[in-house]
Amino acid sequence: MKTIIQAFPRVMGIVNLTHDSFSGDGTLDLKKALQRAQGMMEDGADFIDVGAESARTNRGPISVAEEIQRLLPFIDAYAPLCAESRRRDELQIWPPLLSVNTWRPEVVEAVLETNQVSLINDIGGLVDDANARLCAKYDAALLIMHTVGLPKEAHFHQEYEDVWASLEAFFDERIARARAAGLSDDQLVLDPGIDFAKQREDNLAIYRSLERLHRYNLPVLLPISRKTVIGEVLGLPDPATRDAGTLACLVRGLVAEANIFRVHQVKAVADSVRVIAAIRGEKALTRAS
Repeated sequence: MKTIIQAFPRVMGIVNLTHDSFSGDGTLDLKKALQRAQGMMEDGADFIDVGAESARTNRGPISVAEEIQRLLPFIDAYAPLCAESRRRDELQIWPPLLSVNTWRPEVVEAVLETNQVSLINDIGGLVDDANARLCAKYDAALLIMHTVGLPKEAHFHQEYEDVWASLEAFFDERIARARAAGLSDDQLVLDPGIDFAKQREDNLAIYRSLERLHRYNLPVLLPISRKTVIGEVLGLPDPATRDAGTLACLVRGLVAEANIFRVHQVKAVADSVRVIAAIRGEKALTRAS
């Protein structure tokens, strides 16, 4: 997977099986969620990242049972959906890889047991080795996101003496933990955790020095879409109005050779990636079905 991801900038489309997504695009209607996923596939998504619990900290957690109940019907319908969808072009990974955005080990095991999930997007920051061991058991990849504390807890006043020192110490420890649990480097993806337990200046400092993540020689995912930091810079409280700022973050990420861009508006980002790649003279190594 590492080779496929790093060969070409990849686009991850976001599907929220929730009624309270911060960006206002969530739905509990399975048919609508699948239609959204299909549209993203046909617009050029290389990954579909589905989540069933909003990361918003002003909402309480849902139960493990409810999260699983929301996710499994979508996962069951995913392969048939790919079969009836159209590949955008030869640059796209096809069929798109399925990622699940979750952090509780009970949910991770339930979705990996389907053998349909390629990546666990662990927004919990790998607080122990449980999710890493599960990914090793089921031969799935694991995304490790930098954060502080547990999901669903607000960290509005988190301060860092040096945010990059925190990121690097965190990744040094978590990568070692994942490897000790049985994961190879081909199964690891890093995410600097934009907006998670970070203030405006922390996020901007991360963007300024993204190249520092090259030291790990692992794929890097940037969650650029409609982030709070964009709203703070532009004075835009409504996340749906931040797509132009999202493209600015995409450009910075491409310059820094980030590998995966997690977004709501797949077409604009997939179009941008293809133009930049053509300018660079890049060709993709894809996994065709």
